[in-house]
Amino acid sequence: MNIMHTNKEKLAKGVKLMGGTLLLLVTAPIILNSSFKNQDHPMFIPILGIGIILFIAAIYFGFKGIRMLMKALFND
Repeated sequence: MNIMHTNKEKLAKGVKLMGGTLLLLVTAPIILNSSFKNQDHPMFIPILGIGIILFIAAIYFGFKGIRMLMKALFND
């Protein structure tokens, strides 16, 4: 019987990516909320852009982290 083992290096990398994703998922809404509260401020557009970029990065790294975890668990 062939027993599959978990790739610990990939698992650690996937957990790190998911930790970074969690950080982005917390900071992106805070930055967006701050930008929408200060719409009359001259830095509204740059802060809004940073918030949107952080949201996109959170989604990207979330998918990448889940994919890395699946590769580690199922030896793909």
